[in-house]
Amino acid sequence: MLSDTSSIKIASGLKTFPIELYKYEDSLEVLDLTDNNLSSLPDDFYRFKKLKRLFLSNNQFNHIPKVLAKLTKLSMIGIRNNQIKIFEENSLPLSTRWLILTDNKIEKLPQSIGDLTLLQKCMLSGNQLTSLPSTISKCENLELLRISANKLEVFPSQLLLLPKLSWLAYGGNPFCKKHLDSNIKLPTIKWHDLEIKELLGQGASGNIYKAIYQKKEFAIKVFKGEMTSDGLPKEEMDINISMGVHKNLINPIAHVSEHPKGRDILMLELIPKSYKNLGLPPSLKSCSRDIYPPEFKLSIKSSLKILQGMASAAFHMHQRGIMHGDFYAHNILFDKDANSILCDFGAASYYEAKDFNVSNNLEQLEVRAFGYLIEELLDISKQDNKHKSIIELLNKLKILCLDEIVINRPLFKDILKQLGNKC
Repeated sequence: MLSDTSSIKIASGLKTFPIELYKYEDSLEVLDLTDNNLSSLPDDFYRFKKLKRLFLSNNQFNHIPKVLAKLTKLSMIGIRNNQIKIFEENSLPLSTRWLILTDNKIEKLPQSIGDLTLLQKCMLSGNQLTSLPSTISKCENLELLRISANKLEVFPSQLLLLPKLSWLAYGGNPFCKKHLDSNIKLPTIKWHDLEIKELLGQGASGNIYKAIYQKKEFAIKVFKGEMTSDGLPKEEMDINISMGVHKNLINPIAHVSEHPKGRDILMLELIPKSYKNLGLPPSLKSCSRDIYPPEFKLSIKSSLKILQGMASAAFHMHQRGIMHGDFYAHNILFDKDANSILCDFGAASYYEAKDFNVSNNLEQLEVRAFGYLIEELLDISKQDNKHKSIIELLNKLKILCLDEIVINRPLFKDILKQLGNKC
């Protein structure tokens, strides 16, 4: 299907690259060839000199096409769910900002990954990586990294040198242990004892429905069981169970058994309809940062209350050795009274303080994400002199949380103390 001369999408079982597309070589900016049977690109693919975004997911590539390095404007590359095993040096353009290689067979990243100094978002979950190159520490703009479900034997500590890394998922690797509380025996409810109502939400790892059980309303999450960009849904379920109870988190109620398709299911408390998402997921343009409707505004006191709730939830999680990994406004629900709930644990990972000297550093990575949240809420808050002291406090805290030297950032216990001063 051709939408216009700058954006083209074709999904029709292609086995060879359609050379007819070269007629658009001077105008094409977005090319989506997802869901075909391609295994290579032509050597002169660089003719698309204006190409900015390329999608080749669900094809048959066993390598990263080296011709991509010649596309000087290409910033977003998605080659998910192929058979990629070969990732040669200097295969990617230096303009790369967003790289999606989830669910392939990559065993090793090239040393030249460190040359991608513009890289902000990198998805590598579901590969065969046993280590990361030391040069990744040169990716100074890397903010979001997914390395879940690989074969990493030790935590790649060079990640702690990245000045802007804020959203990290690494669960499902050999070095990761199961959370002690992931084996807590929740009550078990049978699928056929539930009355399934409307679909409440859909995510990469599963669907959430309203359900009636013994005349009470609950939410149930039906996990898909497939690899997501964040990692394995089974890990998400274990984290949910391990989380414990907190007023700013969604609490698990029970396992649900005997699903017709054998799916893993959790029953969760039902969030009232009065709650809505605080932000919207990043756009193609914003890459790693959430977006907000232009007309959306909060009072500065509401922003403060939301930040207090989120700092409390984060403190609770990190006390239990859990990193959320996706600490974004679009994963925060809030109501008109600024009560807030942190949800979606698809990118969450567990670490053991006894095993890691870097446990504080892992928390401080998430603190940077919290700093971005402060920044965004300040941007959408109504500014007034009446609450000048709160604004000053949040601006100072934002600067501390966004410090590019990881060990200089506060921990959530410190953040809570500072926010508590203005309760």
